[in-house]
Amino acid sequence: MYVFSLILIVLLTAADQLIKLAVVGNIETGEIIKVIHFGDFELFNLTHITNKGAAWSMMEGRTWFLVGFPLIVIVGGLIYMYKKRSDSTLQLVSLALLIGGGIGNLIDRIRLGEVVDYILFVPIDFPIFNFADICVVFGVILLAVYFLFFDRSSDKKPAEAVEKTESEAPEETEESSNE
Repeated sequence: MYVFSLILIVLLTAADQLIKLAVVGNIETGEIIKVIHFGDFELFNLTHITNKGAAWSMMEGRTWFLVGFPLIVIVGGLIYMYKKRSDSTLQLVSLALLIGGGIGNLIDRIRLGEVVDYILFVPIDFPIFNFADICVVFGVILLAVYFLFFDRSSDKKPAEAVEKTESEAPEETEESSNE
């Protein structure tokens, strides 16, 4: 499953970069193309913008953080994934989504100095986002689901842990209790 997760990371990163190349090559900056709409009600549109910050252009100009933090998360995620390679499929897939999306946006930041965004959710004032962002969000959600509902590494109850430490402690002898 570990190898599958690595392949998934490569595929997600490649898909993200290919979609961004198609957007940059076919949609003018600021142009809006209606994609999913019902009559006059627009749901999703395609557009082409670049973002030098994070969501809503937060942290714009803090490139060191916007490159450094994802790099640390990606490396940490890969190490954790390797250590947990025989664990849950859900855990490995969620990490692959998170890492693949992180790499996709990191490539943009390093190569272009900004991230290419193109998906516009029209009904609310929401930042324009991209495929890599979707991967990161779903990866985090699935990882949270894994840790909340499926992780068995912390199954020991506190009472069992206390009983274990008490049974491992040396028993008191009459001499030590009389002193």
